[in-house]
Amino acid sequence: MSTDYFAQDPRTNLERMLAGDHYIADDPEIIRRYERAVRLAARYQAAYVEDTEAARPILAELLGSLGPDAHVRPPLYVDYGSNITIGARTFVNYNLTALDVAAITIGEDCQIGPNVQLLTPTHPLEPEPRRDKLEAARPITIGNNVWLGGGAIVLPGVSIGDNSVIGAGAVVTKDVPANVVAVGNPARPVRTL
Repeated sequence: MSTDYFAQDPRTNLERMLAGDHYIADDPEIIRRYERAVRLAARYQAAYVEDTEAARPILAELLGSLGPDAHVRPPLYVDYGSNITIGARTFVNYNLTALDVAAITIGEDCQIGPNVQLLTPTHPLEPEPRRDKLEAARPITIGNNVWLGGGAIVLPGVSIGDNSVIGAGAVVTKDVPANVVAVGNPARPVRTL
């Protein structure tokens, strides 16, 4: 890194990350939290194969919050897990990738299709700071009773309103209001519910 981006900022990279500011992911505590998440996700998957109910406490330990009767089919890929909230009675199908550098909030009674990606990290557009590994993140909020079709991708900073449906393979680049069906790349509302 040729530029000292944080010369006037006494915070650690973890503190900058949690504040939503630019940071570099070389902080020992960031690495420790990531390694914890990888271990718990692997333990959850192995335990789920043997007994789905016995695996639930491992998932609850991994996530920031897991609502009653929420169900997550492994494998589950996260950065930290602790920044993810899943509401009551939500069903998450196989292969969710939830990069939770910032908070990911999934409401109650949601249906998350297979291979969905919830991506909070961002990177600078300028080449030099990106080469120097600067990153940041913006939270994602999924309302109640939302259905994300298989392969949908939700980008940083997006909110999806209650009762909305996101079509399979859609790329959600901007907020989606409540009570609509949104499809395409970029996703656009095509129908009111």
